[in-house]
Amino acid sequence: MTKTVQVREVALEALLEIFENGKLCHLVMGQLLRKYQYLEKQERAFLSRLVEGTVERVITLDYVINQYSKKISVEKMKPVVRNLLRMGVYQIFYMDRVPDSAACNETVKLAVQKGFSGLKGFINGILRTVAREKERIVFPKKEEDLLEYYSVVYSVPKWIVEQWMVQYGEEITEKMLCDGLETKDVTVRIRAGKSERGQVLERMVKEAAVKEISWYSEAVILSGYDTLEELESFQNGDFQVQDISSMMAAEACGVKEGDCILDVCAAPGGKSMHLADKLHGTGRVEARDLTDYKVGLIEENRKRCKVDNLFVKRWDALEFDDTMEAAADVVVADLPCSGLGVVGRKNDLKYKSNLKGQEELAVLQRRILGVVSSYVKPGGVLLYSTCTTNRKENQENVAWFLKEHPCFFLEDLTNYLPKKIVEAADPLLHLEEQISSGMVGLLQGVFPSDGFFLARLRRKEE
Repeated sequence: MTKTVQVREVALEALLEIFENGKLCHLVMGQLLRKYQYLEKQERAFLSRLVEGTVERVITLDYVINQYSKKISVEKMKPVVRNLLRMGVYQIFYMDRVPDSAACNETVKLAVQKGFSGLKGFINGILRTVAREKERIVFPKKEEDLLEYYSVVYSVPKWIVEQWMVQYGEEITEKMLCDGLETKDVTVRIRAGKSERGQVLERMVKEAAVKEISWYSEAVILSGYDTLEELESFQNGDFQVQDISSMMAAEACGVKEGDCILDVCAAPGGKSMHLADKLHGTGRVEARDLTDYKVGLIEENRKRCKVDNLFVKRWDALEFDDTMEAAADVVVADLPCSGLGVVGRKNDLKYKSNLKGQEELAVLQRRILGVVSSYVKPGGVLLYSTCTTNRKENQENVAWFLKEHPCFFLEDLTNYLPKKIVEAADPLLHLEEQISSGMVGLLQGVFPSDGFFLARLRRKEE
């Protein structure tokens, strides 16, 4: 690998942005990969793995470092030093193709380069001891402190582990924790109709490895490519990157040709475009979001996919729009949430979220629901969804909404979701029962998707 030290330097700068300046990992990495797109594919892969892996495992890494840093804890170290150590320990533990000697030597070189030559002995000593004793490091014992064990081994804050244990029990919690450390597939939705699907797949397999999903024909898993943007099938709008959970939310809307659909928090627009495709050029989908940046993401996807019945607008979902009152056949409210269903893709979310933030988000969700529910026609549908696992933001908010808005009721989802969806789920999920109740929690690790919640609420005819 060429430019090894330079790539590690870029990784260090990324970690400082993420851990010390509070930047989001996926945004930092997106910017870096665009900036350094001239690097070889292997180097870009190394950079992504080192940064994202260090973020993913930081609780575990800090636990290990603290065992060998006797005089100072990770929290009290200088930012550059603690992130250098995190990078070094991650390479020693989780990157088999990097020799331990290289992980130690290159980290020390970078420390000197960054002006910490006086601490090179300290850094070198910790890394070499970790490398020598990595098979003998003592982790918390499961039988003595279950929360501490799960937190350290799976690198998840204790409060999240405890919340999942209370809400879902130990067996499901461990499956969710395991899923958080799994490599995530890139799932896409083929936009062609049944008659054209084969032609689209034929084009796609020339550019990437394509794996079909047996229980849902619209979705496939892509791999074996460099960047999506370079694929001709992506440029042509043959497919849209979209997780299966998001596809299920669109299916749950049960739209029909000619419908008027309003998606109130739509960025980046996957569900909006899915719904527009389902209208087959008829009707109207209006996709809204709060900022120019988010609206720009939707518009970018709309143009690439050439979706003519999708209209994009900047709008604050908390602001009432009297022109839309009782005007929509379907309102999609996929609202801001704590994001604990997507921590496997956005690993830093588990460190940024907290109980107070969850409480505030639950209140925000209720405020938005109170506004946007008025846009639903009598007999129309409100589809409420989040990408979190927290019951307060999900089932409890639905219960609150039904109490405050008795003109709505939950509607059985059996006729709207794919018939084979239950086959894809772990029996622990009791998915069939959830579907008939009108609201579904797709939990990562027990369903092959991100964690997601959706509820189909029908407004009574007046």
